[in-house]
Amino acid sequence: MGYAVVLGESLVDLLETDRDGELIYRQAIGGAPLNVSVGVTRLGGDVQFAGTLGSDILGDRIAQFLRTTGVGTRLLKRVQVPTTLAVTTFEGAEPTFTFYGEPPSYALLEAADLDTGLLAGADVVYAGSICLLREPFRQAARAAWRVEGPLRVFDPNVRPTLLPDQAAVDTQRELAEEFFATADLVKLSLADAEVLYDGAAAPAAAERILKMGAKAVVVTCGSQGAYAAVAGGGTMLPAPAVNAVDATGAGDSVMGALIRRLLADGVPADLGGWERNVRFALAVAGLVCERHGGAVAMPTQEELTARWGALL
Repeated sequence: MGYAVVLGESLVDLLETDRDGELIYRQAIGGAPLNVSVGVTRLGGDVQFAGTLGSDILGDRIAQFLRTTGVGTRLLKRVQVPTTLAVTTFEGAEPTFTFYGEPPSYALLEAADLDTGLLAGADVVYAGSICLLREPFRQAARAAWRVEGPLRVFDPNVRPTLLPDQAAVDTQRELAEEFFATADLVKLSLADAEVLYDGAAAPAAAERILKMGAKAVVVTCGSQGAYAAVAGGGTMLPAPAVNAVDATGAGDSVMGALIRRLLADGVPADLGGWERNVRFALAVAGLVCERHGGAVAMPTQEELTARWGALL
């Protein structure tokens, strides 16, 4: 089994919670690509995380967490800015993020920082998320995406609080579509699709992305499950029933699980193969939702088996 390179942001989430009738903020290490990296690693995969970390104590904590978890840090760069904070509020289990820190500590990776040999040797390269909205990270991601050899997986991970007007939405759509066109797998949420494509339902969004050139599309739909599609058709797969307490990182865990399966088995031969992978990914996400979220909620294979048994 080979390895994946995951490019993107790492930051600290401040998660709103109630303690004895008082709102407080619980600190958690996060960032969608970091969550993906941890998700793959916890499931037994090998990952190198490519990104920048602040030079402060919060950056130290993230670096230590990555090392403890087993995520590779050969492409990690420390920068002399404070770590970005994401203040996270909730409606039920669903999080909303507001970001603080300028320049963002996560977006300072440059194309010159990349090890093209390490990238070329990877089986999977992941790009996406909010780091693509900023330079120089955008150019670094484009450079990594151009390296021949790895499977390319992409997640736009749209954050409406970073898109103040229609022009910003249009820019994000154009950027996402640049990566959609050459992706082997696109994973996005239904909320992403609704922002990018004027309220589009999952099948319509998936069909549109496939026509751009993507080989496979998975649209996560929260508690309803996920829609998986390839050129030959698509299908809706139900999510397992869970007692959700926090959906933070659930979509990232789906991507992590899909990457883990790509590392183990390669690209599925047909829609049925993608269905099996998505069922596995939804089981992973279900367990994440039953825990308080972020990177620390990502489960191991043993924990999945204990929770779901024959479902896997």
